[in-house]
Amino acid sequence: MPNAKVLEEKKAMVANLVEKIKNSPAGVLVDYKGINVEDDTKLRRELRAAGVDYAVIKNTLIRFAAKELGFDALDEHLNGTSALAISTTDDVIAPAKILGDFAKKHENFTIKAGFLDGAVVDAAEVQKLASMPSKEVLIAQVLYSFNYPIMQLAIACDAIVKKADGNMDMKVSDLLAPAAAPVAAGSFR
Repeated sequence: MPNAKVLEEKKAMVANLVEKIKNSPAGVLVDYKGINVEDDTKLRRELRAAGVDYAVIKNTLIRFAAKELGFDALDEHLNGTSALAISTTDDVIAPAKILGDFAKKHENFTIKAGFLDGAVVDAAEVQKLASMPSKEVLIAQVLYSFNYPIMQLAIACDAIVKKADGNMDMKVSDLLAPAAAPVAAGSFR
């Protein structure tokens, strides 16, 4: 049986983990076996740059934290080697995207499960999150869709001006009307 000091330290670690998970919009639980130190260092650097806390945590500590949060569905995934990535920003996709890309390149590194907005999600859902475009790309796509009709109007106006060829006396109806088909030589009128 552990002494009182060790027990208190573990309780503090669980309380800290519970707080981190409560304050995070998303997280991913992975099996990290089979990666070397160099790859692990690169992964941690990339996660840190994206605002994601990543740590190897004992399954029992995660289990106690999950039970306290009502994440009982995580219990079945808490075996073997486990590491937890928790988003510290509003970006819910960052942990899934980075770890999903890393798992594709490293055969033994697997995603076990995750959590999103207070609910446990399975590995398939985490992979769906990983395949989504980043927030910046989504914003660019929305802005482009707003800008597209205006851009088409500008192109049409430019074509009308070019068709008028500087002739300011032409009527708009003349510009918009299709050009008359040329009469072939020798045809009847």
